[in-house]
Amino acid sequence: MKRRIKKWTPYFLLAPALIYYGFFWIRPVIRAFYESFTNLEGKMSLINYIEVLNEPVFKEAFTNSMLFAVVSVILQFVLAFMLALLLNKKFKGVKLLLFIALIPMAVPPTAVAILWRTGFSTYGWVNNLLMHINLIEQPILWMTADGTSALMFLILIDTWTVLPSVMIILLAGLQNMHKEYEEAGYVFGASKWQVTKDIVIPILKPTIVTAVILRLIAAMQIWMISVMMFGFGRVPFLVERIAYYTDIVPMLENSYKMSLTYSVVVTVIVLTSVTIYLKFSNRQRRI
Repeated sequence: MKRRIKKWTPYFLLAPALIYYGFFWIRPVIRAFYESFTNLEGKMSLINYIEVLNEPVFKEAFTNSMLFAVVSVILQFVLAFMLALLLNKKFKGVKLLLFIALIPMAVPPTAVAILWRTGFSTYGWVNNLLMHINLIEQPILWMTADGTSALMFLILIDTWTVLPSVMIILLAGLQNMHKEYEEAGYVFGASKWQVTKDIVIPILKPTIVTAVILRLIAAMQIWMISVMMFGFGRVPFLVERIAYYTDIVPMLENSYKMSLTYSVVVTVIVLTSVTIYLKFSNRQRRI
């Protein structure tokens, strides 16, 4: 009897969380998936997906979402890894540098958008600073950026915002790694680059996978900064279209169906991307 109680105790302890998770996440997801395959009369149909794919802005939103995810994840990982390697060293002022590096984590996304929108306005603090140090003579019209330029603009702003969260994950992995591995590499004549490439990165692979997956999922959900910086439709993203049909045109007859369909599309893309990355990562580990 005691063995049975001991065996089932973990499941009983997890039951409330699983019930909550199932009721407030799994059930709505299944419902949204089902609704996306029904027309306005409630009959099974692919009309919602046809309308989404035929929407003029869909191709641009899909391209922007993919480019943003790929470029931002790579850029943020490289910068965060370099910063984590620096902060892992023991030198005077490292704690102050860590404090400064973590400041963007404390700024909410809406505040980030307001900060940079006011900063990059015609007479904002960015132009004033550049003119004060004589780098420019006339204000630069930053907010007139469009297309790829606006997308790169958003990637840089997002990088400033989320770089600390990626860095802190990698830094935790570096600090938990035994220093003897690096020291052994140096003893056998390896350079700093060789130690980092052949010892540090393979050991940190689980941490790196975690950091990249979290950033990939978050990058695919970008929309708030884009909307607050440029408004709806200027630099469209897939998740932005969900917000568009939910908040801007909820009175349309098919708004609810379109928002659900976009949600399912984003979910499938995220799951596919994560699966591909995990398979590629596992293959590289076996090699």
